[in-house]
Amino acid sequence: MAQSTTSAVSFDESDTRHNVMYSTTEHWIDDLTALTDKARATQQFQDWLEVQSKFHDYSYRNTLLITLQCPNATKVAGYNTWRTEFDRHVKEGESGIWIWAPIITKQCPDCENSPKYHEQSECEYDELPPEAWSKGLVGFKPTAVFDISQTEGESLPELETEATGDAENLVPTLQDAADDLGVVVRIVDADDWEHGKAKGVCKQWSLYELQPIVEVKDRVNQADLAVTLIHEYAHALLHFDVDDECERSKREVEAEAVAYIVGRYVGLDTSGSAFYLAAWQGDDADMIQDRLGRMRTTAAEIIEVVETRRE
Repeated sequence: MAQSTTSAVSFDESDTRHNVMYSTTEHWIDDLTALTDKARATQQFQDWLEVQSKFHDYSYRNTLLITLQCPNATKVAGYNTWRTEFDRHVKEGESGIWIWAPIITKQCPDCENSPKYHEQSECEYDELPPEAWSKGLVGFKPTAVFDISQTEGESLPELETEATGDAENLVPTLQDAADDLGVVVRIVDADDWEHGKAKGVCKQWSLYELQPIVEVKDRVNQADLAVTLIHEYAHALLHFDVDDECERSKREVEAEAVAYIVGRYVGLDTSGSAFYLAAWQGDDADMIQDRLGRMRTTAAEIIEVVETRRE
């Protein structure tokens, strides 16, 4: 699923730069759209999708509890779920991550208590016997789950989303470019990373200072680190003042497409972006094309700053 080329592109001719950048970006977006459709059809993606469907979608409250107890958690499931669904076993001596599990049982149509508590209540409902009651949520109970790092066994399928290529001098250049883009940037050692499975984050500097701050997790693969920086810069430029959860997948599409364009411009292999976007896009295959203008403008802004810093 490799892209058509990983050689760096030049837009040096000032007279034709705008038109060449415009047409080249459109061509690359077409490539990315095709790669994403192709990625979605691969067996690797289908296997990954099947595994993801087996993981529970936890509530905000439980997500917070998981993060507080295990900040680097990435995939979480119950003891028996790891064993029966994934053929993995919790390692001996591991401590559970405690969350709230819903209690679903027969429920009185009037007082909404379970049969046990209904008997102890003053509710006089007797139109239907308890065995005929419908099931419903009657409360919550503490239950233990475990992160994949606490288990061992069969490997889970992963998507190959990492960028590759020669980025020896690109990361310092991108760090220098942060000032021109109005962003504060930090590369955080992996041992000090506090954002779980995320490779990077874009957040507000403080409650009183509305400057975006980008943090990325340090890693050996400098090409992938560079593309993550570009991805988070795109968030800072496009989405910093947007607070709409429904827009989340669209924001990820825009940021990753910008990373693909800029990464490809500097000669990196960013074809892994296709798997990343396939995971975010769902069934909306036109989302990349729908947002072409925003992505093209943002990519051009980052490219211009990078080129200025390289001179």
